[in-house]
Amino acid sequence: MSLAPPAAPLVHLRVPTDEDALAWHRVFADPEVMEFHGGRPAELSVYEELTARQRRHDAEHGLCLWTLLDDAGEVLGFTGAQPWPHTSFGPVGEIEIGWRLARAAWGRGYATAAARTTLERARAAGVPEVVAMVNSRNERSMAVTRRLGMRQAESYTTPSGAEAYCFRLTL
Repeated sequence: MSLAPPAAPLVHLRVPTDEDALAWHRVFADPEVMEFHGGRPAELSVYEELTARQRRHDAEHGLCLWTLLDDAGEVLGFTGAQPWPHTSFGPVGEIEIGWRLARAAWGRGYATAAARTTLERARAAGVPEVVAMVNSRNERSMAVTRRLGMRQAESYTTPSGAEAYCFRLTL
């Protein structure tokens, strides 16, 4: 008897709403979730600005960091694609895919399923290549990049001194 791999979970992506700023603030209030994103929870104002910026990205590019919901409509975090947001390091001028999920959603296939949907949307928008920047210690996110077929291309030192790997995928 062979066991079939588990089915990918159903995911839903939507352009972030004003209310999603509060939901992101709540689900990312876990220091474990924020380990590779500054190490501590961010203020609500950070997520208010981030969701507003994502709405602009969606209007301008047809891509953004979408709010990730499970099949029951619960906010799990975000995933999506956006122009690389930094000008002092990293893949400046390129489209980055990324994800950040609530701790309760880890290890259940949501990041990979949502990232695959992101790749489909980026391809449909005419994006020729995407990058993913991952902290060199973030094994979970590196595993997602491998499941997506991305290849590690270069590394950067972030302004905080951390090493980040840049993964690439031609669409």
